[in-house]
This record gives sequence, C-alpha cells and structure tokens, in this order.
Amino acid sequence: MCGRYASSRRPEDLAGIFEVEKWEPEETLAPDYNVAPTKEVYAVLDRPLKDVPDPRPVRQLRKLKWGLVPSWAKTPEGGARMINARAETVHEKPAYRRAFTSRRCILPADGYYEWVTGKQERDLEVEGKKKRPRKQPYFVLPADGSVFAMAGLYEFWRDRTLPDDHPQAWWVTCSVITTEAEKTPLAVAPAEGPHALADIHPRMPLMLTPDRWDAWLDPARTDPDDLRELLAPPPAGLMRAYPVSTAVSNVRNNSPELLKELEGPEEGTLF
Repeated sequence: MCGRYASSRRPEDLAGIFEVEKWEPEETLAPDYNVAPTKEVYAVLDRPLKDVPDPRPVRQLRKLKWGLVPSWAKTPEGGARMINARAETVHEKPAYRRAFTSRRCILPADGYYEWVTGKQERDLEVEGKKKRPRKQPYFVLPADGSVFAMAGLYEFWRDRTLPDDHPQAWWVTCSVITTEAEKTPLAVAPAEGPHALADIHPRMPLMLTPDRWDAWLDPARTDPDDLRELLAPPPAGLMRAYPVSTAVSNVRNNSPELLKELEGPEEGTLF
C-alpha cells in the first residue's frame, strides 16, 4: 500500500522533469516530508486548459487532495479511505474505473514510507495474543535518486451545498495505484533487515518509468485493456530501502530529519 510519502522537490524542478507546460505559482506547496492522506499534493496530468479555444491536452502540474472522492459520492467523507487503488482491479471498481479510462495522473515523490511487522508478530497480532508491536519504518526510493513517479488517478466532485462561484464548490482528489511488492533483491538493501520490498509489505505504489509517462497521461488512450498493459510492474532492481526514525509515525512530525538513514532498526522495533 501507500499510506505516507515524502515530496520535497520544487515545482520548477518537477516542471522540468515532466516537461510541464503550465503550473500556477499560487499552487506552490511547501516541501512535505510526511505526506499523509487528505493533504494537498502535486500531480502531473494532461488536460485541456479552461476557457481556451485550443482543445489539445496540456501537460500541467496541479495541486490535488490525496484521497479520491468519486463524482457520484453524496459526501466527501470516504476520501480518506480511498488513497490507494489496486492495479489488479482498478479497471472494474466503480469508484475508479471511469477515472482509469480518462483521468490518469502521476504523483511525484521522493519515495514512500512503509512499516515492517515480522510474520510471527503479525500472526500473534491477528490472533489477539499480543499487543500491537512497535513497527520499524523504512523509506523506499529509486536507487539512482531520481523522482519516484507513482501512477495515480484523479476525479472531480461537486459540493452541491455550495453555490457555483464558491472557491470550494469543486474538489479535485486523487489516489495512488498500488501493485504487488517486488520479491527480487533490492538494488541497495539495509545490512540488517529486509532484502526485498515484499519483506517490508506485500504491496507497493506502482512506479512508472519515464518511458511510460506519456502513454499513461495521454487522455486519448481510453481502452481499458490497452491501459492495463501500462500497469505492469517496473523492472526489478531499481529500488533501495533503509530504516528511518519512528518519528515519521506521527504525522505532526515533518522535517528533512525524517529521511535520515539509520544504521539499523531502532531499539525495540522489529528487525
């Protein structure tokens, strides 16, 4: 899954990386080292501009809210639970299938956080025989330091309780697509701890390599079977992971220190 990530790159840098044609300086977000559901995040998308006669899609960097609210939802309250969409079923789930065929985006990140619970500890926890263990967080990122381009979807929702000219009448929300975590060895693994992403968690955000960016963002591609081919996992061996402070577990903590690599798991945590 993806429940927390880091996004610290400047919008100017993201615009260059993704060949963005339009972004609004007033939508600039502060660096966020602990992005949590319902926060505003950057998204790259291809969409025609409003009030412009040219109908061609324009590559844009936009500010969206993380936690997708389907257009048909009566209230936005379920958005915080819809932060992830499974690659295996995104084409058929009512909440995601329309966005999958016409409203796809890339959610740029430095990397994402995941918390490790060992199998024996998980079994005991499920059986209710032991208190919830203290989990060790890991930061997962591209080994070469490049941007982590997560496949995403976005959707529009109209708040019918507000007038048309109200600035919050329309919500634009998004979700991260996830896939099975890689079982192959990490490009760079911690000396002590997991050696594959699947050792950390069975799911991971679907990372799009640059050769898939244009096809994924192209709104002219609407055939579900064609699009599902783009959901194939990236090549193995591109990722690294390392332990970070358990301070990241508190969403109120937000500083570059959260990304600092620890020599090993913190005392009292797993692994």
